[in-house]
Amino acid sequence: MFVGRERDLKDLQALWGRDHGVLVTCRGRRRIGKSTLIEEFAARSAERFICIEGLPPRKGMSDALQRRWFCEKVAEYSGHDAVFAATWSLAFAQLDGLLASGRKTVVLLDEISWLGGYDPDFAGYLKEAWDRKFRKHPNLVFVLCGSVSAWIAENILDSTGFVGRDSLDIELKELPPFQCQQMLGPAGERMSVREKIDLLSVTGGIPKYLEDVRPELSVDENIRRMCFMPRGILFREFDETFNGVFGRRARTRGRILKMLMTGPRSAAELAEIDGKTPNGSYARALKDLRMAGYVAGDGGLNPCTGEPLREERFRVSDNYTRFYLHYIEPRRKMIEKDLFEFTSLEQFKGADTMFGFQFENLVLGNLQMLFPMLGLETSLVLSAAPYFQRATADREGCQIDLMIQTQRMLMAVEIKRRREIGHEIIDELSEKVRKLKFSSNLSLRTALVYDGRLSPSVAADRYFDFLIPAERFFASQQG
Repeated sequence: MFVGRERDLKDLQALWGRDHGVLVTCRGRRRIGKSTLIEEFAARSAERFICIEGLPPRKGMSDALQRRWFCEKVAEYSGHDAVFAATWSLAFAQLDGLLASGRKTVVLLDEISWLGGYDPDFAGYLKEAWDRKFRKHPNLVFVLCGSVSAWIAENILDSTGFVGRDSLDIELKELPPFQCQQMLGPAGERMSVREKIDLLSVTGGIPKYLEDVRPELSVDENIRRMCFMPRGILFREFDETFNGVFGRRARTRGRILKMLMTGPRSAAELAEIDGKTPNGSYARALKDLRMAGYVAGDGGLNPCTGEPLREERFRVSDNYTRFYLHYIEPRRKMIEKDLFEFTSLEQFKGADTMFGFQFENLVLGNLQMLFPMLGLETSLVLSAAPYFQRATADREGCQIDLMIQTQRMLMAVEIKRRREIGHEIIDELSEKVRKLKFSSNLSLRTALVYDGRLSPSVAADRYFDFLIPAERFFASQQG
């Protein structure tokens, strides 16, 4: 089942009808559905689809093996015997020979960083082939796709050699909750909101993971079979994808990712925890993790001055990754031996707190849905991110789950998941607001986004300007 991505498909469809080839980059986390999107686009509108995926990294992998594989795939599409190319220039010339017909053709070079990661001149060869060969074909959409978004950014999007050559850059995000529900079919609509949030707290909005869910089973049973069994899709998934994305850098990136499991940190704070002097390596590692979809950077504006905050803080934003590192990895040996007995999420100590963080991630990842629920036009929002105010000599410290700022207003948003949400939620946010320092030119409004049973006294008090129950994220795109 193909769900969502209609805007991306519309943008791709608009590329047809030009008298030259067009170049597309498609980026995003592994399993997010990049290849599936391009395949769907080709199936709907192209006469021919050519897909060549790089070989995954492994010990002994080399540029020569990648080129040999590339030539073998070209030969499959041509129907001729494979001819090994000594350089990428010659390999791309072989691909160009397939494009002479003028038929509406989509070419997908998938996991492009795997193909080109073993030759430092690969991007130069590709640029030359694009300028002298591929671009001259009308009715050609040429897609460079990959999970290592940092490689695409550095070698294609930010490269002076490719400036102005890409016609479209697509960065896929997780599916919003209402589309995740669609992927589960009619049974998804019959699931309780709490069960659906539990499911997304483990899988995120990742299509590949949702495809493995059996919605007729309970959420606990799905989590058991996917996460806590030796052959479960989510048991070995982290190591396979993380190593595939980062290769030799996986160890250093993994160490930083685990440091972020204890809470949001700045690059300087990570260096301090690591016992090292802050340097550019931390910024580079965080950029890699962010572009690969594992972490998010929360900046925003200073509510006193309106200027960008000087310090960006990073958090683990991928729900599956956080669930894996918190609950699966520590039990890995027992699971491998089929000795771990999982019955329900409630058996884990601190599960309520952990899944509260997961619910926050879900909300923060779907701000475009949330804004209309809060009566906000997206175009008017200047910043929207978690806010951390450090304690100093003249102010107390505080944290706001989500602070939205427009030209004239601040909105402090509390995000809470509890079975019972009572009047104490008002006390919690009002104390944070009391400590918050902001410009007197700004109005302040409050909102609560919640999953759980809300006490009638909370609405009766009228402290919150907006009360947003979690079920609204599953209702429709309009919220």
